[in-house]
Amino acid sequence: MSSEKITVRNINTPGRTETVRADKYNDMYDALLKALPETAPGGTFDEIVETVKTYLSPKLFPDGKTAGWWAKTVQLDLEAKGQIIRSNTKPLRFYKT
Repeated sequence: MSSEKITVRNINTPGRTETVRADKYNDMYDALLKALPETAPGGTFDEIVETVKTYLSPKLFPDGKTAGWWAKTVQLDLEAKGQIIRSNTKPLRFYKT
């Protein structure tokens, strides 16, 4: 297990941060950016999670385990950083800025 950590934010709780494993964050970050649509209306979270699983390292995410949790963590962090946008739709949809 990697001991390197990265600090993440959550758009839903401004000012609060958490530290998570950097190796898993970075792998999910790369996969999420590949999976996210470029334009509105974007993809649903469930669609994006299924797509990111194809890009993840099998060593870090065997059989896609914990991919949903990590996708949500990175998605919320990227929203807080302004790198992705949440469409005002039901269900929610996300795309790159």
